[in-house]
Amino acid sequence: MKVLVIGGGAREHALCRALSLDPDVSALYCAPGNAGIAEVAELHPVDAVDGDAVAALAGRLEADLVVVGPEAPLVAGVADAVRAAGIPCFGPSREAARLEGSKAFAKEVMAAANVPTARSYVCTTPDEVEEALDAFGPPYVVKDDGLAAGKGVVVTADLEQAREHALACGRVVIEEYLDGPEVSLFAITDGETVLPLQPAQDFKRALDGDEGPNTGGMGAYSPLPWADPKLVDEVMETVLQPTVDELRRRGTPFAGLLYAGLAITSRGVRVIEFNARFGDPETQVVLARLRTPLASVLLNAARGALADEPPLNWRGDAAVTVVIASRHYPATPRTGDPIGGLDEVSAQDAPHAYVLHAGTRREGDAILSAGGRVLSVTATGEDLTEARDRAYAAVGRIRLDGSHHRTDIAAKAASPS
Repeated sequence: MKVLVIGGGAREHALCRALSLDPDVSALYCAPGNAGIAEVAELHPVDAVDGDAVAALAGRLEADLVVVGPEAPLVAGVADAVRAAGIPCFGPSREAARLEGSKAFAKEVMAAANVPTARSYVCTTPDEVEEALDAFGPPYVVKDDGLAAGKGVVVTADLEQAREHALACGRVVIEEYLDGPEVSLFAITDGETVLPLQPAQDFKRALDGDEGPNTGGMGAYSPLPWADPKLVDEVMETVLQPTVDELRRRGTPFAGLLYAGLAITSRGVRVIEFNARFGDPETQVVLARLRTPLASVLLNAARGALADEPPLNWRGDAAVTVVIASRHYPATPRTGDPIGGLDEVSAQDAPHAYVLHAGTRREGDAILSAGGRVLSVTATGEDLTEARDRAYAAVGRIRLDGSHHRTDIAAKAASPS
């Protein structure tokens, strides 16, 4: 089949890499893509949030499947436009994508589906903000209701910082703090059948030891040796299937990738947030462990035929990804710097370690930084220790002036105390 992937980050590079290894994929396209994706897919320019433009491109390419990577096109209704053109699309409708596009809508759906989550208030005035902050006390959890590229959430013990963020958001969700480790669990669904993937853990803070500001994610690992073996079954039963059933009941079935951000609290599993697409950087490690060819699974989800799909097959190894970010990320990231060492990683670390491009562009023979999160260095190994060692060995070969990365990705999980 011919597959068109929409997007241009490391998540899309991970998707394209997995699809390029699928023998059923005869042609692979990506729009707009990046310098790394160009090595495995044919790139095409497109405005990713313009549904008519994406549908027209898919038609010209005679694509059998369109996979929408980022959240903004989904919330803008790109998947609806592609389906209206008669082309199967992996990605939820505009209405279903509100599960990510509006924190308040997600809370409403969870309440109706009896999904366990944090108590919360939706606030639109300064008085409501003050009441909510006072009701919960520190640490304060303040979330912009809309899309914010992973940086719309502030968790702080500083009342003034919490208040400032809330007032800057307009419509905001303020909720109780959830203790315990966080887990990301993806599920592929056609709006009825739900197929869970393997859980992963990501690292949102910019600096080691979970210090510094929130980012879009600085690294991830899978599997989670410390997690309850029954975790996936529990989340399927209490979170994923009830949410999919509730959206179908409302007449807005969710077909695509449902991402549950979870807290494993002292009172049980609680949903922190939903996303309507593959997460970044968790996709990089989850797909590194997936043995089942990806294209047919995504096509069956797009066609409403996921019930015909056998259980997913997973490798028994571990995967770690480390994000290399540009100078000053996440505040005011610098771009346009040359990146060195990519050929060295390919020559010395493949196939166990490889580089997925996030914010890059090609200029002549040079690869330049073009975003805040620039590269995701991903490695597999027999266990997390080996995967981690391989990932950091490859990170050490990359040269990008002023770049930074965390040095503690998967460290506790690899060496539990």
